[in-house]
Amino acid sequence: MKKSKLTFFIAGIMQGSHITAEMHDQDYRTLIKDALQACFVQGEVYDPWEDHKESLNYKDNEGRDVFMNHNSMCGEVDVLIAYVPKASMGTAIEMWEAYRNGKIVITISPLVENWSVKFLSNVIYRDLAEFKKAARNGELNKLVRG
Repeated sequence: MKKSKLTFFIAGIMQGSHITAEMHDQDYRTLIKDALQACFVQGEVYDPWEDHKESLNYKDNEGRDVFMNHNSMCGEVDVLIAYVPKASMGTAIEMWEAYRNGKIVITISPLVENWSVKFLSNVIYRDLAEFKKAARNGELNKLVRG
């Protein structure tokens, strides 16, 4: 039986290569979510940041549970949107989980020659502007719905 709603997971850089416990700006998530909700009105978008804004303060057991659960979710959703302006180990794992489970991986990244980006993505947009344009002009809808 086919699901009635398309499901999306917003993956993207959080800690990146920071040596200390700090986060990259997460404003990109709102832009991605807004574009998805405009394009897929009946879609269900999960943004891990919404539920885990204090994740840097989690004890190891809680952090591990969240990390593992999110990776598992990436293999269950219909579409993973990966925002990778810089290398991100966590996002690469999420992309791999979606890819190996046959899910659609839409990547927003200038790292088009990075093998994780290149070989795990169904499509790559170089920046948020290209992604938003694809949402507006029907390109995303065609890719996701076939």
